[in-house]
Amino acid sequence: MSQLDIFSLEGRVAVVAGGGGGIGSALAEGLAGVGCRVVVVGRTAETCEAALERVRAAGSEGLAVVADVTSEEDAERVVREALDCFARIDIVVNAVGGGAGKVLHPAEQYPREAWDWIMELNVRSTIVPTMAIVRAMIEGGRGGSILNISSVRASLGINAGYSAYVAAKGAISSLTRQWATEWAKHGIRVNAIMPTFVDTPQVAMLLEDPAFRAGIVSRIPLGRVGATGDLVGPAIFLCSDAASFVTGQILAIDGGLTATQ
Repeated sequence: MSQLDIFSLEGRVAVVAGGGGGIGSALAEGLAGVGCRVVVVGRTAETCEAALERVRAAGSEGLAVVADVTSEEDAERVVREALDCFARIDIVVNAVGGGAGKVLHPAEQYPREAWDWIMELNVRSTIVPTMAIVRAMIEGGRGGSILNISSVRASLGINAGYSAYVAAKGAISSLTRQWATEWAKHGIRVNAIMPTFVDTPQVAMLLEDPAFRAGIVSRIPLGRVGATGDLVGPAIFLCSDAASFVTGQILAIDGGLTATQ
């Protein structure tokens, strides 16, 4: 047996909520590359199918499910379709989120509508599918692994109108620790990754501005913005048996940014 075998996810099944997005599709492909079967969940058939092709190209089986994971009914349907197809769920990756730069307002004037939208997009989208899938994990009795996507903004303030976003990502980090504590008795581990700025289609226009990119890069010791591929290795580690004694942790993937603060 090779030491690398502890990173294998052969025979396991992951549900990747937001699997059609820039980060979610990269994580779905990465998990598939180490043997995991992947249920890609997203808002449109087009993005789900594109991500599913990446899963299959990586050599694994997959299933695309179009759903709104902020809906309890849709989350329960995701569970049913995943179990009908693969008979088990071992991993949840919560990759729905974002919106940080779209609703920037002074903290003392932050509008309720914008606040609620950020919370729905980041927090509710994590809570609803996780609760539904964990109930199935507990019933299955095999344990499991939950991977949340937090952000360095959960730990670092910024003078740029991000009140709702930092609150949302702070909630994700706190939920990670709380769920890890509650679900350990069921053999379910809960961890999070905490990236800094990641180059995805969602932020492509921002990064095309040389001044904006330079401002981001100047604060990161490794001298570049993150790539989706930078998240894949840590995600595989945290979802695999290599991290069997790791739970309740939030791993910064930030090129050294938080080390400088």
